[in-house]
Amino acid sequence: MSDSSASSLATFLSRHSRLFVLTGAGMSTDSGIPDYRDQQGAWKRSPPMTHQTFMHSDIARRRYWARSLVGFQALSEARPGRAHRALATLERGGRIEQLVTQNVDGLHQRAGSRRVIDLHGQADVVRCMHCGATQMRHAVHAALARINPHWTGQEASVGPDGDADLAHDDFGDFSLLSCARCGDGIFKPDVVFFGDSVPRSRVDAAFAALEGADAMLVVGSSLMVYSGYRFARRAAELGKPMACINMGRTRADALFSLKVEASAGETLDAALRTMATPPAGEVVSQAPAART
Repeated sequence: MSDSSASSLATFLSRHSRLFVLTGAGMSTDSGIPDYRDQQGAWKRSPPMTHQTFMHSDIARRRYWARSLVGFQALSEARPGRAHRALATLERGGRIEQLVTQNVDGLHQRAGSRRVIDLHGQADVVRCMHCGATQMRHAVHAALARINPHWTGQEASVGPDGDADLAHDDFGDFSLLSCARCGDGIFKPDVVFFGDSVPRSRVDAAFAALEGADAMLVVGSSLMVYSGYRFARRAAELGKPMACINMGRTRADALFSLKVEASAGETLDAALRTMATPPAGEVVSQAPAART
């Protein structure tokens, strides 16, 4: 990242005190959570399981939970990175109107951000799709480990959102849990899967916040999925300036007034330092010393 990029971003941030921030998977790569797409916006691996497949295929659910039993540990143990902390700092400074994240890792909140809309939910909650009962995911994983002891302790490379590349083709002997409340419901992470719809209340709240913002900042998202792209399109319709920090191509490249292709954490850190440093030759006024 060049000094001019940090300076340009610092200028953008300084000029706009009511930012609408949209974040994606690139926010959390420094925290050890892989992202989905390469620099051209193409999938790095097979696309995630869809809502329809999960709900209608027993073997798909067994595969999902078996892989999750190994992979979700990376998500639960992840810690906020520099980008998360930088956005929390901007919020404390009164510069963020609303932060909308497409991530489900909860790292923005752990970094100290409070004005957060989890567009796709949070992965640490599991819901029964029949009766609506919820419980924490760590409890579900503990129960799955008890009834599937031969599936625990395995090692595999971790994928996005708690997936893992297990070297198995047959998941038929992986046992699933039944809902203790209704007895026959399907357990699903309380997140929006591909092919599912974002709850209308979250979308409406995000659009309302965008209306009140004076600019939009995209961090770590290719915007290839309409779920996030719609906000960039709406910001363009409203004539709001947009900046983006993302490694590689995005669906909204033609809409940005500023784009920085560099690490989100490094870029935001540098921009905050630039904002805190007075220009060369500028004298910082100090209160006169008290008379004795």
